[in-house]
Amino acid sequence: MQVPTMAEMMASGKTPDILFWVGCAGSFDQRAQKITKAFATILSKVGINYAIMGKEEMCTGDPARRAGNEFMFQMMAYQNIQLLNGYGIKKIVTTCPHCFNIFKNEYPGLGGTYEVIHHTTLLQQLLDEGKIVLQGGGPFKGKRITYHDSCYLGRANDIYEAPRKVLEALDAELVEMKRCRSKGLCCGAGGAQMFKEEEKGTIRINIERSNEALDTGASIIASACPFCNTMLTDGVKNKEQEQNVQVVDVAELIAQSM
Repeated sequence: MQVPTMAEMMASGKTPDILFWVGCAGSFDQRAQKITKAFATILSKVGINYAIMGKEEMCTGDPARRAGNEFMFQMMAYQNIQLLNGYGIKKIVTTCPHCFNIFKNEYPGLGGTYEVIHHTTLLQQLLDEGKIVLQGGGPFKGKRITYHDSCYLGRANDIYEAPRKVLEALDAELVEMKRCRSKGLCCGAGGAQMFKEEEKGTIRINIERSNEALDTGASIIASACPFCNTMLTDGVKNKEQEQNVQVVDVAELIAQSM
């Protein structure tokens, strides 16, 4: 599947309706690349006119700001804003809540004001409009699925219902973890636990969260963030007897059911 870049579209005199911001994880992480491909497949199947930045895309600067390097963040942000504004971008969709949050809430103060949509919200809209048609009795019918709320999607942006509505469309059994929605437990990635050892005397937070997911008896743990996906996958691997449990993105479930 060939996805056009903004430069290619503009050169041919066309303008996309949506820019799909792939993000660092979706571009470079082998596991997250599968999420990118699944979402791009959905967009193509429903006939959405979209493009990606391709080699012109760089990091949003979110990790730099969270780490306290404000100077680096602002340099990266201004470069992105200049590029996006130069292309006349109005609408951005992301599969990463970190990219979503920083575009939506922190870029406007620097001159980058766009309509920003997380992919779970767009998937819900496409389902509601009948543009996504799922197979009757699809591959996940009757499966027990639990959903993990990403911090930057849930608590930071109050998006709880969209991913759940999408999962309900699969005709699966959606079960909630003890801590969910606004009280959901962080997977640890946003707090830099992805890159450091846990504090002495504590359990790794991703293992604690994965155990909560496994306690639901679900065979599928659904996420909507590439970093959550990595943390939960590693957490599940900590339980040898749970190797049959899958950790997948919401977009992957939909792509496999179309």
